[in-house]
Order: sequence, then C-alpha cells, then structure tokens
Amino acid sequence: MDYKQLKTVKRQNKIKESKTDYVYYAICAFILFLLAVIVIYPLYYIVIASISDPDAVMTGDVWLYPIKVTFSGYAQLFNRDDIWRGYFNTLAYTLLGTAFNVVLTIPAGWALSRDYLPCRKFIMALLIVTMFFGGGLVPYVILCRSLGLYQNPLILIIGGGVSVYNVFMCKSFFQSNVPKEVLEAGLIDGAGEIRTFFDLVLPVAKSIISVMILFYAVGHWNNYIDAYIFSIDEQFYPLQTVLNGLLDANTGGEGEVVLEQMRAATQIKFTSIIIATVPILVIYPMVEKHFGQGVLVGSFK
Repeated sequence: MDYKQLKTVKRQNKIKESKTDYVYYAICAFILFLLAVIVIYPLYYIVIASISDPDAVMTGDVWLYPIKVTFSGYAQLFNRDDIWRGYFNTLAYTLLGTAFNVVLTIPAGWALSRDYLPCRKFIMALLIVTMFFGGGLVPYVILCRSLGLYQNPLILIIGGGVSVYNVFMCKSFFQSNVPKEVLEAGLIDGAGEIRTFFDLVLPVAKSIISVMILFYAVGHWNNYIDAYIFSIDEQFYPLQTVLNGLLDANTGGEGEVVLEQMRAATQIKFTSIIIATVPILVIYPMVEKHFGQGVLVGSFK
C-alpha cells in the first residue's frame, strides 16, 4: 500500500465530528483563553506599570499599554549599592541553602521508601506530627539562639533544612520509580547501600531532584522575614528584605511629601517585582521538562 492509498484509508476511517463536538471545542477554547488572560494580564500589567509614569499608574490610566515610558524606577534601584549587595546575598543563600535542602531531603525520602528501614513507621509518624503541630516562632527563635544562630546569616541557609511534605514526595517517587529488580541486581553484584543509592537510584531521580531544587530555590529566593526575625545585620540582607525596606521607607509621611512618597513607592513597587522575579522566570524553563513528571509521580496518592 503506497502513501496515497494509506492516506485515503485514514481519511475514510477518520471519525466524523458532529456540530456538538465543534461547539464543545469552541467552549473549551474560550475558557482556556480566559484562563490564559487571567494569568498573563497581571504579569503584563506589572511590566507596563514599571515603565510608565507613576502619576498615570496612580490615576488608573495604565491598563493596556505604557504611558509616558520612563525607566527612572529601574535607574533608582540599580544605582543603589544595597540592591546589588542584596542580589549577591540572595544568590548565595539560594545556591547554598538549596544544596543543603536537597542533600537532606533526597536521602531521607529514599530511606523512608525502604521497607527494611528500622523503626520506619515510627519515624514516619513523628514526621507527620510535625506537619500538623509546631512549637511556634518563639521556641524556634530560642532554639536558634541556643545554637548560636541568632543574628547569624547562616540561619538563612540552614534554617528549615527539610520540608516533611517534600520528603514524602520523594518517598513516593522512589517507591514508584525504582524497580526492585534493579536493586536486587546491584545487591548480587556486591553493591552496598551507599553505592546503590549513588549509582542506581540517583540516575533515575533527576525529575524529582529538579522539582526539589525548584521548590527550595523559590522558597529561599522569596524569603525576607527571617532577616527581620533573627535581627540579621543589614549588610547580609537578602534582596527581598532590601526591597521590602525600600517600600516601607517610601510610605507614610505628612504634608507635601506624601504625594512624592506615593509616586516613589509606586515606581519601586512594580520595578522591584520585575527585578525579583526575573531570575526565577529564567530558571523555571530549565527544570520545566522534569517538573510535571516529578510532581505527578512523586505526589501523594
């Protein structure tokens, strides 16, 4: 059967769609279009507002395209030394903190996925309790103070080292994606637990590792409150804390300075959002191909 005959057979066997089907497709396309607009427009508005005249933004004239384009907001932020210092601090906290989190989470998930782990059910019960009950902020600060981590930038790296939810996600992933036959083959070849983990388990865990990196990196990147809670010195402030301080400094006031402060706060608000989110938007496509598989396979069932 040549290509033309094969194409003719496929055309004849193709299921004909009724008018109802086309109506259904049109409704689905319209709903998806609305959802896309709902998601995309706020991002678009932030971009055009960040380069528009603050007076036009405050009066609500900016909604479809920028008005009186100006980059003064970006100039104000990038000319500040504390912004660049905050960027460097945040990069350091994110890279080191994410590595620390992943090094703890992945082995913990693998260990809990093994039925022969001693006291496995008891350990899981303890972890589950921490998901629903916590000591609160004050005991946490007291504990960190006793460990010498109060007013120490190191707390921004190792604080909250493990997320129990992420550990259980990794546990579910390993249970579903590491065949017992592979582990038995490694055992026959003389591989111990450590070699099995590094040579057989980690190579098939790229998707869940990518998801963990994304989850933890976003958490570190957006963290700003811990620097206040633990009274970190200003030179070690992460970017988000610096930007939050700038917004606070440009709000309030009396008399004639109120309007100028509102204009400055409006510019800083939108430009700071762009500055703070661009790195995450750049990183996300790099791990996106693993994200769906890791979340779906490693999620709770």
